[in-house]
Amino acid sequence: MAVPFRVYPASTDHDDPGAEPCVHIRLGDLLPLVALAMRGNYYWLNDFIDDEVAITSDLYDVLRNFRAYRPSA
Repeated sequence: MAVPFRVYPASTDHDDPGAEPCVHIRLGDLLPLVALAMRGNYYWLNDFIDDEVAITSDLYDVLRNFRAYRPSA
């Protein structure tokens, strides 16, 4: 016997672009996934390229200094 198909109303939780983020993830879990998607040139990653992410101020300082860092050759 076939299972009846159910239709649920669309959630409006994700429709507001100004809504606060509702998912927290460790950077250690996120970076390998993003790196894999970049290496594989997955097109869906481009859909999120302009999205903003929130990071702690100390991580921001480290990343800013790292970008300015030039290793000696």
